[in-house]
Amino acid sequence: MTRQIVSSSKAPAPIGPYKQGIAAGGFVFTSGQIGIDPSTGKLVQGGVEAEAERVFSSLLAILEAAGSSAEQVLKVNLYLKDLNDFSKVNRIYERFFGANPPARTTVQVSGLPLGGVSGGRFGGQSGI
Repeated sequence: MTRQIVSSSKAPAPIGPYKQGIAAGGFVFTSGQIGIDPSTGKLVQGGVEAEAERVFSSLLAILEAAGSSAEQVLKVNLYLKDLNDFSKVNRIYERFFGANPPARTTVQVSGLPLGGVSGGRFGGQSGI
């Protein structure tokens, strides 16, 4: 199986030794993202909603670079520093995925890079 590196300037550059995404065998898998603004390299301000919005936008940009879309996402992993933010993030999730969302796991974590409060990763069908 051949792996293809996937990247988008609409998502932040990796802050470690990994790629934004990998496409192989008709699927694309994204690396975890936090709410970093790709134009500044800094965490967005505005709390969990602003960070979740940025996380989803970055992940969708990576999927689009692989010829995919929100409709082709099969699995989402969400990471929240505080599960009390679950309903706030759900509203943003619903905006991105609509009435037919993918499978999802949401867990509370003790911390995220750069002090983030929301993070996630997607896996889905690739157009590559």
